[in-house]
Amino acid sequence: MKLGLLMGYAGRKINLPLDAIRAAEQIGYDSVWTAEAYGNDAVTAATWILAHTKTIKVGTSIMQMPARTPAMAAMTAMSLAQLSGDRFIIGVGASGPQVVEGWHGVPYGKPVTRLKEYVQIMRKIFERQDALSFDGKEYQIPYRGPGSTGLGKPLKSIVHIDKPIPIYAATLTPAGVAAAAEVADGFFPVWMDPEQYHVFAEPIAKGFAAAGNGKSLDTFAICPFVTAVMDDDVAKCMAPIKASMALYIGGMGAKGKNFYTDYATRLGFGEAAAKIQDLYLAGKKEEATALVPDALVDACHLVGPAPRIKERVQRWIAAGKQKHVHSMLIRSDDPKLLELLAKEVL
Repeated sequence: MKLGLLMGYAGRKINLPLDAIRAAEQIGYDSVWTAEAYGNDAVTAATWILAHTKTIKVGTSIMQMPARTPAMAAMTAMSLAQLSGDRFIIGVGASGPQVVEGWHGVPYGKPVTRLKEYVQIMRKIFERQDALSFDGKEYQIPYRGPGSTGLGKPLKSIVHIDKPIPIYAATLTPAGVAAAAEVADGFFPVWMDPEQYHVFAEPIAKGFAAAGNGKSLDTFAICPFVTAVMDDDVAKCMAPIKASMALYIGGMGAKGKNFYTDYATRLGFGEAAAKIQDLYLAGKKEEATALVPDALVDACHLVGPAPRIKERVQRWIAAGKQKHVHSMLIRSDDPKLLELLAKEVL
């Protein structure tokens, strides 16, 4: 199992902890990941990190697909792969309708269909076997719809790449996980209980079967986000994680249309998830946060004093041996904690 470092997206000021990233690079971390919401973009941050490191891989978790055409995403990936010595990993995701329609001003569409078509188009561009043409439900290339001039023609990338560029996808729904398993090289669960791979087993198997090329967990990476906080006070460590999980479970979607509420239910916390959502949507955020179960935080993250973290990380190591986890993407800038995890895992 490998370790990655998760940057997340910036607040008012962009502050990339280059010293922590370089330290992680030196102690064996395999990757570092940037993000975007509706402020900083993931690509600029990834470019900056690539320019200031030597060996660590840098990926986006994620680039919002509706914000870029698949061709633009492929152009970006090929450019960064060439300039960095093949250290770039492209991570894409559908984002959510609030951001897609409220910020980018484009229709949310069908996220699973978009994912499959997006990855297929990028693969065609990378391979350069033929000039690009694609006739899908979300994308038609060349475009001949309303407003077109009719002058578009299939093109082939000017840039060549030496190695395939890995493509990962952020998704949680069974249909989305199946799509990722079919067309992508890996996927990001926003959280994961390493002892509950069964939550993903069926859609992953379905995706592998649809790929029809002998695809398996040997070649498909599962890379969950894991927040790690080291302190003697376990409750103090859990507090910010609970606030984040309450936001996702309670506020990232409408009643009956929240992927994270559904996911928490599949993990066995359905009753708590329903109450958290009701309270959050009613504006009672603190009460919703208080209802996030300690057991859910403990199942998906690493918190507490060093001996406790060493004990709890063994669950992840065991999952790695079963190929249920390829990389733990750690959200922490604590150098002592990052080093502790490197000693235990690598």
